[in-house]
Amino acid sequence: MISVTEDARKELEAYFAGKEKTPVRVYLAPGGCSGPRLALALDEPGEDDETSEDNGLTFCINKELAEKVGAVSITLTNMGFVVESEIPLPSGGHGGCSSCCGGCGSSGGCH
Repeated sequence: MISVTEDARKELEAYFAGKEKTPVRVYLAPGGCSGPRLALALDEPGEDDETSEDNGLTFCINKELAEKVGAVSITLTNMGFVVESEIPLPSGGHGGCSSCCGGCGSSGGCH
């Protein structure tokens, strides 16, 4: 199940204003130091997807991914869309950015 907050729905509707509404895919994107994250993209559903509709917007997600993450919620923050799952995704296994030999974006390497 995919749920969309009112603010996120309004932002998506504004994006599609004057355009054909195409399906929005929830997918697993690489996440760097923090591990994978859920993200959004425009994409047509395939036979391995499940689809849902929310106020005229169509969403799709791979069936196997849907089973692993459970319910998905899409919210809007000042940084953009946030896609969260009911079942937490595994972390990158490195303990976060501070353990990446000086942190993400640091010029220092491992010694």
